[in-house]
Amino acid sequence: MPATNHTAILPTPEGEFTAVFSDRGLAELHFPNSRHKATAPAGALPAAQRRWATLTARALVRVLAGRPAGELPPLDETGTAFQRAVWRALRAIPPGQTRSYAEIARILGRPPGAARAVGQACGANLIPVLTPCHRVLAAGGKLGGFSGGLEWKRRLLAREAAGKVG
Repeated sequence: MPATNHTAILPTPEGEFTAVFSDRGLAELHFPNSRHKATAPAGALPAAQRRWATLTARALVRVLAGRPAGELPPLDETGTAFQRAVWRALRAIPPGQTRSYAEIARILGRPPGAARAVGQACGANLIPVLTPCHRVLAAGGKLGGFSGGLEWKRRLLAREAAGKVG
């Protein structure tokens, strides 16, 4: 039997995000300006997904305010073993800090030439903001790309930098 996905609208001070939940957890997160739109509020979800939607919404509000995400719902990440390793490494980057694609490759024990593969894994991330690919920069500190657009990346990085302690 194929997995059933449920979509929900997650209101935030920055607009309505759309979350897609599988039977295993949060599978996708889409920005307010995305073409992916849910038609139901989180309250219309089955019980497990409703709890995950609450956790997702709280985490989103925290990150959008420049704070750590806190508790996340289970993540249903579909990708290769390398992509999943990159996504775990991204979640280990503290708010207010950034890493380069080459640094992530090094953290994973890969040669500097694997920076391009790290960038491709970031591009395949279906849970932006909570798996914070916005904290990864191109060589020389350039912004690089971002699924939500560079304005979102700038905004997220600025808020996290403003909230940085020490």
